[in-house]
Amino acid sequence: MANLINNKIVNFIKEAKIELKKVVWPKKNEIKKFTLIIIGVSLATAIFLGFLDYLFSLGIRSIVQ
Repeated sequence: MANLINNKIVNFIKEAKIELKKVVWPKKNEIKKFTLIIIGVSLATAIFLGFLDYLFSLGIRSIVQ
């Protein structure tokens, strides 16, 4: 039983290594470009949500007062 489990683990590792060799990894400039895009979109989303939060809080304050 233990031998069967060890054999499955070894096969899994071998197959994983084979699959990793097939992966097309991005180039360094692509990584930089995509990282900047993600940071930009995240900042834009944060600013937009912050603006909406500010507007809603003004609306709530005007209703409560």
